[in-house]
Amino acid sequence: MKTSASVLATGTAILIGVLVALAGSSGGLRWGNFPIFAWGAFLIFLVQWVVFVPAWFAHTEHFFDLTGSFAYLAVVALALVSRGSVNPYSLLVAIMVTVWALRLGAFLMARVRAVGSDSRFDAMKYRFAWFLMTWTLQGLWVLLTAGAALAAMASPEDRRIDALALIGVALWALGFGIEVAADEQKRRFRSRPENSNSFIATGLWARSRHPNYFGEILLWCGMAVTAFPALSGWNMVTLVSPLFVWLLLTRVSGVPLLESAADRRWGGDPEYEAYKASTPVLLFRIW
Repeated sequence: MKTSASVLATGTAILIGVLVALAGSSGGLRWGNFPIFAWGAFLIFLVQWVVFVPAWFAHTEHFFDLTGSFAYLAVVALALVSRGSVNPYSLLVAIMVTVWALRLGAFLMARVRAVGSDSRFDAMKYRFAWFLMTWTLQGLWVLLTAGAALAAMASPEDRRIDALALIGVALWALGFGIEVAADEQKRRFRSRPENSNSFIATGLWARSRHPNYFGEILLWCGMAVTAFPALSGWNMVTLVSPLFVWLLLTRVSGVPLLESAADRRWGGDPEYEAYKASTPVLLFRIW
């Protein structure tokens, strides 16, 4: 990627982050003279840039995914501490984000250790502007996905856990369970030597070509449903979270990259073509 394009993408990500911070801060609690949501947005990007410095000098991506997970934990902790008092609703939202972030961090760290490196970074980790852009975009990803949860925790109302919140928790739990189960099924499949050159089409993967991504999108939908009652005015913008996750996984990274790689590897194989023709990309085949 050219330096100019990287700089433009970095600047655009920061601008979007500022706009989301302004919208998410609307009507929310303040810590000192600054909205809690804005503090959270600042912390998310700061974490990325602080870790970027040693990562750049070492030309390593080993801490990239872990830093993203840590940013979620850091912003949840900040929101809880800055509220002054914690109510059950805010604690519930915080637990949902924390459980997901801890699991994601452990999963990605184990994957990097097993593989040894991430080929996506082979070129970019030696190009300053490109590498910095990637860390900045990760900050924007954290802010957009966690935005609704952060706005809910920064709400001035001491909300109770009502029926709508419980529906959101149920959706989140279902999505989380699907994602964890799908990742574990794939890990076990890949751990068997006889499957080294095979595609997975068993378990949840027999019902969807990307069940882990379906679970990811569903859990963020659940988070948005749980957060919705605490939002009002401009901070409703943070409900873009599940839509952003869907667009990211189905239009930018995730599905397009994996589908292209699978087509290059198994395209023309009758079993693969039959699996692809009969199995939905994302939604579950229920018959």
